[in-house]
Amino acid sequence: MEGRRDGGVDPRSNEIGDSPSPPPVSRAREGGFDAAPGTESLFDRRYRATTIGAVVLVALYAFEALAVATAMPTVAQALDGLPLYALAFGGTLASSVIGMVACGPWADRRGPAPPLRHGIVWFAIGLLIAGFAPSMELLLLGRIVQGFGGGLMSVALYVAVGRVYPPAMHPRIFASFAAAWVVPAVIGPTIAGALVEHLGWRWVFLSVPLFAVAAAVCVLPALRGLREADHAHDDDLPPHRLAWAIGAAASALALHYAGQLRHASGAWMLALSAVALVVCAWHLLPRGTLRAARGLPTVVMMRGIASGAFFGTEVFIPLLLSRERGLSPTMAGAALTLGALGWSAGSWCRSRPSQPFAPPQLLRHGMTLIVVGIAGVACTVSPSVPVSVGIVGWIAAGFGMGLLFPTLSVLTLELSPPNRQGVNSSALHLCDALFTATVLAVGGSVFAALLARAPSMAYLVGFAISAALALLGAVLASRVRPG
Repeated sequence: MEGRRDGGVDPRSNEIGDSPSPPPVSRAREGGFDAAPGTESLFDRRYRATTIGAVVLVALYAFEALAVATAMPTVAQALDGLPLYALAFGGTLASSVIGMVACGPWADRRGPAPPLRHGIVWFAIGLLIAGFAPSMELLLLGRIVQGFGGGLMSVALYVAVGRVYPPAMHPRIFASFAAAWVVPAVIGPTIAGALVEHLGWRWVFLSVPLFAVAAAVCVLPALRGLREADHAHDDDLPPHRLAWAIGAAASALALHYAGQLRHASGAWMLALSAVALVVCAWHLLPRGTLRAARGLPTVVMMRGIASGAFFGTEVFIPLLLSRERGLSPTMAGAALTLGALGWSAGSWCRSRPSQPFAPPQLLRHGMTLIVVGIAGVACTVSPSVPVSVGIVGWIAAGFGMGLLFPTLSVLTLELSPPNRQGVNSSALHLCDALFTATVLAVGGSVFAALLARAPSMAYLVGFAISAALALLGAVLASRVRPG
């Protein structure tokens, strides 16, 4: 069984409770086929169109993420919205929660093509709104619309992997997704910096929808034949999931807004928003996630911890390098490029057929590397420390994420029966978005409060929050094995 080769995980736990369920059986188009041997290529005839289309879409998403991160310091200054800097990222993540929750059962019932199609459309509309925005508030609206589309897209692609590829190929296709960040990582920040410097920041947003149409043409025909999984139903899902998702998104946005208030009501709003976010997450995530129960709940929890720690640091790197260390947008974006290359290198190591490490070891190593990377970036707050120290640290953090993400994705599919791959993939992305949005809200609030009086401390406190999260993840790594 494939789980054994990856370190002994026994795929017999369902997504909500602890009762056993049959091991997942990979099926493809309606007729289905037997699991292919591990020697099959991702570009064999039956997989070629899906592989190319999905990788193109991931590459597009990667370009957008890295390009916007590079341009956002200039955008915030041009629109006089520096206090809302973190919300420009956190708002996108918050709205993606709604798309993720909507996509899970939708993809299980109808196949991944319909939600993916809608996701691409909303993703493009959000970019157009942001690109033409005359104020920071309207740009935030565009980012929120874009996040909803991104949430649909991310879950739909995971469901497509579970439906099309046999378990033996899952590590390779997820490693290919990570490798799809390589070209955007190399050229994305450079192109974004050049656009900002020569044509204006708006073209960073307006150029992407054209490529979204091309990606849709590639991937949607390849998924058209996929239908619902065997016994797909949502009778045993918690009721009103979409309402809880809207509540989670609103709570995350309120958390960001409360952090900008400088009076007593802000503290009360911050506390109430945090409680509301926890309550909504409790209803949305698999039972036991918030207490890191063994098996799938810890896998889902680890995804949120890793993303919160990594992206809670990354969004401030271009701002730190450009505002405090005087680098141009192009050079500041190069740090993200090298971090993404480290991520791809880590994914390549994880995809090796004869993997010497079990999943808990891979996860622990990955979390440790993230802590090291955050420490390196934090050192560059001091003008006496060379910028290269932070860049090398961020490459190490990227390598750690490359070990983590494919491992968590594979474990999620191994621990999911076929008719729960959509719901469980949705939970994985949900925890990712909720943790990252929360870390950005807390870190952004502290950053906005300290920026005018103690700029160095504003960065350091945010980095300390992310490092503490990564340390917690290293401690929890052994709990991904089912009890």
